[in-house]
Amino acid sequence: MERRSFLKKTGTVAAVSSLAPSAFIMGQNKMMGKRKFKMCLNPGAIGVSANQSDLLDMAIKYGFEAIVGMPSDLAAMSEKATSVYLDKMKANDISFGIAGLPIQFRESEQRFRDDLAKLPELAEACQRFGVKGMGTWIMPTHKNLSYRENFKQHASRLKETANIIGHYGISLGLEYVGPKTLMARDRFSFIRTMTETKELIEAIGEDNVGIQLDSFHWYCAGETVADLLSLDKGDVVTVDLNDARSGFSADDQIDGKRELPAATGVVDVKAFLEALVQMGYDGPVRAEPFNQPLRDMEDDAALKTTHAAMSKAFGMVGG
Repeated sequence: MERRSFLKKTGTVAAVSSLAPSAFIMGQNKMMGKRKFKMCLNPGAIGVSANQSDLLDMAIKYGFEAIVGMPSDLAAMSEKATSVYLDKMKANDISFGIAGLPIQFRESEQRFRDDLAKLPELAEACQRFGVKGMGTWIMPTHKNLSYRENFKQHASRLKETANIIGHYGISLGLEYVGPKTLMARDRFSFIRTMTETKELIEAIGEDNVGIQLDSFHWYCAGETVADLLSLDKGDVVTVDLNDARSGFSADDQIDGKRELPAATGVVDVKAFLEALVQMGYDGPVRAEPFNQPLRDMEDDAALKTTHAAMSKAFGMVGG
């Protein structure tokens, strides 16, 4: 990734941000081609319990194209088990999405240091399996730190983190959390938009740091297709695809209550995905609805329902 070149990409894209999303994209390129991104299974986000071995079997059975990495499970596999697992993935044309960042950087300095000491081993395991990204979220508030103090702590700690995993060929994805309803959670507000996240990435100053996009947060932050197209595909580490509840404005949405992709039409999922196609994004796309009815389902039903929802959404841009 060119160091933070996306901060400066505002020109023509910003000038046309008032156009209808789909019309703007199609006007830019009438022949966008087929999607390159992969339907990725993230079991915890849909209320399904699985270890790394279970996850591969689930992806094969239910038709997912990629799976998230679980660093501790990967690190525990023997050389022989690793070879068998990778052969099975290859035989079924399944790739890896990203892994969750195994670092608690929001709490005490000691906790951060303790986790950081374990990171090289986990990053090496991810590298061995071909997991090329780790992702985490940015809480939009803090109980004790002002915006400036929190920004400084995030930039410092995440720089160290990115530097370590960068030596293993792993990118760090940062997800901003958009709902305004979270802003009253604590005393001090913090990052909740793409623009602010870009500023943090600039301050971190490591070339392997990018954005973890989420269609729900994009919607709640009041952002547009033009904001998406200010990014290159290399700026995006992973994507979460979700819809929002009907009957609520963007400002009234609640982070822990979302819908599966294309379930309500509140979020313009088609325009969001068209933008990914337009930028040539070829990484993982996961459902992360935090939806209680889905979580209450048996695993089989939850997996089938999630796959059907994602297939419906992907069908909006050609399958």
